[in-house]
Amino acid sequence: MEALKQGADALFILLGGIMVLAMHAGFAFLELGTVRRKNQVNALVKILVDFSVSTVVYFMVGYGVAYGTHFFVGAEELAAKNGYELVKFFFLLTFAAAIPAIISGGVAERARFWPMLLATAVIVGFIYPFFEGIAWNQHYGVQAWLKHLTGEEFHDFAGSVVVHAVGGWIALPAVILLGARSNRYRKDGGMSAHPPSSIPFLALGAWILVVGWFGFNVMSAQTLDKMSGLVAVNSLMAMVGGTLAALLAGKNDPGFVHNGPLAGLVAVCAGSDLMHPLGALVVGAVAGALFVSMFTLTQNKWKIDDVLGVWPLHGLCGTWGGIAAGIFGSKALGGLGGVTLSAQLIGTAMGVIWAVVGGVVVYGVVKATFGLRLSQEEEYDGADISIHKISASPEREANW
Repeated sequence: MEALKQGADALFILLGGIMVLAMHAGFAFLELGTVRRKNQVNALVKILVDFSVSTVVYFMVGYGVAYGTHFFVGAEELAAKNGYELVKFFFLLTFAAAIPAIISGGVAERARFWPMLLATAVIVGFIYPFFEGIAWNQHYGVQAWLKHLTGEEFHDFAGSVVVHAVGGWIALPAVILLGARSNRYRKDGGMSAHPPSSIPFLALGAWILVVGWFGFNVMSAQTLDKMSGLVAVNSLMAMVGGTLAALLAGKNDPGFVHNGPLAGLVAVCAGSDLMHPLGALVVGAVAGALFVSMFTLTQNKWKIDDVLGVWPLHGLCGTWGGIAAGIFGSKALGGLGGVTLSAQLIGTAMGVIWAVVGGVVVYGVVKATFGLRLSQEEEYDGADISIHKISASPEREANW
């Protein structure tokens, strides 16, 4: 029976890892569909190469920073318990690699390739796993201190704060340091519209992310006996809540409609194991409306050229999710309890502050030493031609 349990647990978390791996295709197609045609190839290449760099760095360094263990032992030891520790690494790697995938959408269309990869290595090797270890592995006594102070630990079941808020708030300094795309904002105060190049590809990316997210959330239990259908249904309810709110707030704009479910799913991660489904619906709806309003504000009023809106989507909705777990996870609102709003506020604030500082330092140093941005001519030609020497449809363009 023990051998059967070990095998089932290894398979359970492996399937979760595969589902979250598939989400990276969602990140790629969401970005591909949003950017202009001359940057589509770059979107695809960035996500794949970022994932590959993340895998090596997280295996060698990041996983050890977060969990205080390493894989520099014989394969016989690694294969123990059906290789459970290895597939657990695979699962958590897919979370870590989501950080550069999130950032990629914010800096799209004008970022240099190799300097951004260097930043990815530092972020996945140290910045992200440092906070991951605090939230999920009791590092530095922070959780014990929070429990003593507030009565409960900081709760983030599937990463509203650890993954999404951290990724979104790291991205914000990168976007600001990089500056807006050429001609996006004119000196007379006007703006040049850069509409999505392909709504079908954008929608495909959103759907792939939505489906994979059920692995992201449900498999965060990490063992089969802890799997909860409550997590699945809460994820579903938050997804549709985000969709409907974005539909209304975004006035039926397809870009907002397809980012709405993602906003809801970002927000529900933290408390998906605690909330009542109706609470999850509300959390998702608030996130959907929050994304639409803040995307519009950042783009049109603050003139922050965050191409995919990753700071509103992941940074702000992830922050809301961390706080919402302390509200809708309480027994007073139909949740399971075991959380306090004060612990959620403190833990979320710590994640946000760490992410902002990390983003400023990493991207500030890279900008000062290597430079972050393509030249004006390279940006005009597009990242596809400038970096990869080929466009998304070269035969079609040759025929023209």
